[in-house]
Amino acid sequence: MEELLARDIMTRKVITINKDAAVGELAELLIKNKICGVPVVDSNGKLVGMATEADIIVKESNLPFPLSFSFAFLESYESYTKTTKDYLKTRIEDIMTRKIKIVNEDMPVSKVVNMMINNNINRLPVLDKSNKLVGIITREDIIASMIKKGKKQEKANK
Repeated sequence: MEELLARDIMTRKVITINKDAAVGELAELLIKNKICGVPVVDSNGKLVGMATEADIIVKESNLPFPLSFSFAFLESYESYTKTTKDYLKTRIEDIMTRKIKIVNEDMPVSKVVNMMINNNINRLPVLDKSNKLVGIITREDIIASMIKKGKKQEKANK
């Protein structure tokens, strides 16, 4: 049986976000689509990074938040709320991961899996020969391909 390639298992309908969008837009996009991260593109559609829930949370964790409830809490809560509102207006470009791993559509799935495991990555953008974003591979795509392969092998053995 011929080895599967990235193009065989990738999700072709890639949800992206522009680098100039706000963190609040990213959060809504992730929640609406029940996903954890998206490729970030520039105005020409060129891949420039990845933005994930972790990127949002890590930056958010630096905001001041009161640890105990008191009058001081009420005063600082108002400050925290304003700070959070400001943070949600932050551009994606300011929180995204710039140094990302990518795969090309001709890469064998076994190499994709190794790249994900060795780098603790949950999703990988897939580029074609002209470096255009053509897909994304998530751990879910890997698992789905394993199930599909197992079913084919089961049918072949009958």
